[in-house]
Amino acid sequence: MNGRILVVDDEEGLREALAEKLRHSGHEVETAESAEVALSGLSRFEPDLIVTDLMMPGLSGLQLLEKVQETVPSLSVVVMTGHEDMSSAVDAMKAGAFDYLVKPVKLARVDDLVTRCLKEQALNREAQREAEKAGEAPRYGAAGRVVGRDPRMIEIYKMIGVLARNRATVLIRGETGTGKEMVARAIHDNSAHADEPFVAVNCTALSETLLESELFGHVKGSFTGAVSARRGYFEMAGSGTVFLDEIGDTSPEFQTKLLRVLQERTFYPVGGETPKRTEARIIAATHQPMETLVEEGSFREDLYFRLRVVEIEVPALRERRDDIPLLAEALLERIRASTGSRVRHIGPGAMARLRSHDWPGNVRELENALTRAAILARGAAVGEEHLVLGMDTEHGTFGAAPRSQEDDPDDFSLDTAVRKHVQVVLHRTEGNKSEAARVLGISRSRLQRYVDRFDLHVPS
Repeated sequence: MNGRILVVDDEEGLREALAEKLRHSGHEVETAESAEVALSGLSRFEPDLIVTDLMMPGLSGLQLLEKVQETVPSLSVVVMTGHEDMSSAVDAMKAGAFDYLVKPVKLARVDDLVTRCLKEQALNREAQREAEKAGEAPRYGAAGRVVGRDPRMIEIYKMIGVLARNRATVLIRGETGTGKEMVARAIHDNSAHADEPFVAVNCTALSETLLESELFGHVKGSFTGAVSARRGYFEMAGSGTVFLDEIGDTSPEFQTKLLRVLQERTFYPVGGETPKRTEARIIAATHQPMETLVEEGSFREDLYFRLRVVEIEVPALRERRDDIPLLAEALLERIRASTGSRVRHIGPGAMARLRSHDWPGNVRELENALTRAAILARGAAVGEEHLVLGMDTEHGTFGAAPRSQEDDPDDFSLDTAVRKHVQVVLHRTEGNKSEAARVLGISRSRLQRYVDRFDLHVPS
């Protein structure tokens, strides 16, 4: 399927290479060195598709896209950029781009994309003709910060932009710590309802009664401790977003009530007899194999399909190791702001260790490791000696806890690993229990229980 393509880029070499490739594939192609030149020639050339760079002198590719949307909404636009960040992909897809490409652009990829675009245009025209025959008005459908250059992350950015333009229910899947909530927040923050509340609920952290009370609210006296009526998150969220984390761990009874919310947009407060309505969008997340749960009968099949109108799979960190340096720098910036640390760089040896680690806890584990390292480092850079990865509490000698003569080198029990790890953190935080608890990601009272249980030494 051939079409008329306009290639817009201020970089002559790429512009002409793309044009030559597309002409070789049988398309009629014209080029423009700026958005202004492209706009001035639209009425003469009447292209089916524009392939444009994002960053150009004068009008940007995004501004070109917006002007095309205003004047020729049926004209498709593909945006190219050397920036792999989430914001540019989200902005492009929200503005109505057909797709988003990251430089260096593979010419074969552009060729395939153009073919797909032209086929979809033909299908849209056919659907419009059928709608007009039937006397119907045609309907038109419209990507904390998520970080990464991996192609799977770029696809997630694009999906965030698409989902920000509608209210579809979303199921986000991925291992614990991959950043599923950050993806949900990005969808909400880029939507037209960003000013409304975003409410995150961990379904495994609450009992069934308390979970229902938090989401649906309750009437006075509905259970022990309900001394007054309380509105639930579905009511308080307005037209914002309710994010249900670890939805796969909920009970069948709760699933039935959630299904009613999705089907009818209504719910009953705990102990109440009058239904209430919600306009909140639901985004759910899970690390569980949902298909297995459905087969076993522990998760309702009808709710599963209601939740996964759109599905996003967030890759594990070990599956995108090339993103680790970018993620580490972004996390270090956040850590500096929260801890007052002076650390600004990660040494080559430390970065090599970060890239080689398997990260079973994913991005969350990476952030915890960097937080510990930033606290322990005395200078401006994180070195290998500052990193404690997984159960590797013996790596390096910096601030290491004294080794007990009673330690059995063949003792691999969990209690021994926890004891060693907590002792190392206590020594490296110089006995500051509040700081040690924060580094470990536990409460101060839980840390004290470890100290008492293992008879740990707390430096003074």
